Amino acid sequence: MLQDQLLLILVLLMSVSLLSILSEKLRIPYPIFLVVCGLIIGVIPNVIDIILKPDIIFLIFLPPLLFSAAWNTSWKDFWALRRAISLLALGLVIFTSCAVAVVSHLLIPGFTLALGFLLGGIISPPDAIAATSVLQKLKMPKRVLAILEGESLVNDAASLIVFRFAVVAVITGQFTLWNASIDFGIVAAAGIGVGLGIAFLIYAVHRFLPTTASIDTAITLITPYLMYIIAEHFHFSGVLAVVSGGLFLSARATEIFTYETRIQSRGVWETLVFLLNGAVFILIGLQLPVILHNLPQGHVPMLIVYGIIISIATILVRIIWVYPSTYLPRLISKKIRETEPYPHWKPVFIVAWSGMRGVVSLAAALSIPLMINEADAFPFRNEILFITFIVILITLVVQGLSLPYLIRKLNIIVKDNSEEKEIEIQMHLVTAILAYIDEHYKTEVRKDKAFKMLRERYEHFQTLQQKQLKKQISEPVHPKYFEALLELIEVRRKALAELKLENKYPDELLRNAEQGIDHEEARLRMQVKTEN
Repeated sequence: MLQDQLLLILVLLMSVSLLSILSEKLRIPYPIFLVVCGLIIGVIPNVIDIILKPDIIFLIFLPPLLFSAAWNTSWKDFWALRRAISLLALGLVIFTSCAVAVVSHLLIPGFTLALGFLLGGIISPPDAIAATSVLQKLKMPKRVLAILEGESLVNDAASLIVFRFAVVAVITGQFTLWNASIDFGIVAAAGIGVGLGIAFLIYAVHRFLPTTASIDTAITLITPYLMYIIAEHFHFSGVLAVVSGGLFLSARATEIFTYETRIQSRGVWETLVFLLNGAVFILIGLQLPVILHNLPQGHVPMLIVYGIIISIATILVRIIWVYPSTYLPRLISKKIRETEPYPHWKPVFIVAWSGMRGVVSLAAALSIPLMINEADAFPFRNEILFITFIVILITLVVQGLSLPYLIRKLNIIVKDNSEEKEIEIQMHLVTAILAYIDEHYKTEVRKDKAFKMLRERYEHFQTLQQKQLKKQISEPVHPKYFEALLELIEVRRKALAELKLENKYPDELLRNAEQGIDHEEARLRMQVKTEN
């Protein structure tokens, strides 16, 4: 029944929200906590039985999650770190696929190299959502976060292309490296072309047609699905279509969106991404009973051993790859040594350890065909699915839970001058305002009290910023100062609540005042987060 399915979806989303609250209380990253909770719920008899179809992941979940990640990625940082990102998102995916192919072929009786490449393509892409959810609350170099976020935009496409070729190799028994390499390039380049083409059309709609904030927000929700579905329809990379299109539109957001659109769409997208991410991770945990049901009795203990060994191999392969790919280019190229800072081994280790697997791996495993032909079942399908689940679980729990401890233990020193830069930006803007007033309203400032007060207001703000900058350079702002500012915001909220009870002022004016306080609190809390 449709009502029953709708109720199940609503219960799932409500569970995501409530469990996320509990994860905040327990200080456990919510992806890890939701997977474990889903696992616990799934093994309880007769409670819930959800079979996750890969089309749901690839079609419903993946496009908006990728588009949001691309939108929040700085193209400037992405391009500046293109070598490091490419080595991880392309080189490491292929290296991991090859290593897993060899290990699984030698480890599992009857497991061919083609099946090994299939398994490698499935488990090669780390889930950056899990990594960034752990790292964002910790003091980490921005370069590390930028590399991990950039890697996540491209590695899914690379792994899914490897997976696609491996499936064909298993079914046909044929594989030509040269042809596969050419097809790889065509699929990737065409996917990027589709994404950029659609993004340009969407850019024109936002730029030249009379839209509203609600219409703009609705179009941004539809856009990633258009990019993904059209690219996949022609058998191109839908992932790269969404990523390239998202980066293109994000870089031009200031041109095409009003402040109303930016505020509204930001809130809508944050809510959507939270619900989708949470639903995906809890669904991963709920898949275990379904996976176990399809396995032959007595095979589970040995498959657990296989899964643990392959998980260890996957973790070690990433560490083995990351260090040479970080330092060898600097040893070989004088230009790189002169233009890029020499990274300390500690943040490099964090990048190497942030290899948690997630939803793309599970969805790829689930999308393996049931049959090779009308008579023969796809070999080792259920075993691959179970090993994939073990790898996801081990990397998420072991690496995810150990990351905060390792970061504290390594005592990574972060040189962050973002607040100082933020003040400099504000000073530049205020200086531009004062110069404009002096050029265009010089007479009005001299004769009109309102214009004079306007200029004095910005001049006073400039003085405060200069003092703040000097204080920032000499000594950090005392935490008590931020506490006082937050307390004053709460005082204003209480005073506004009293005005609402008096019924003296229109609701619209009171809502506008409340919105102004909300924006001020958001800015202040962001400043507090930066300071800490």
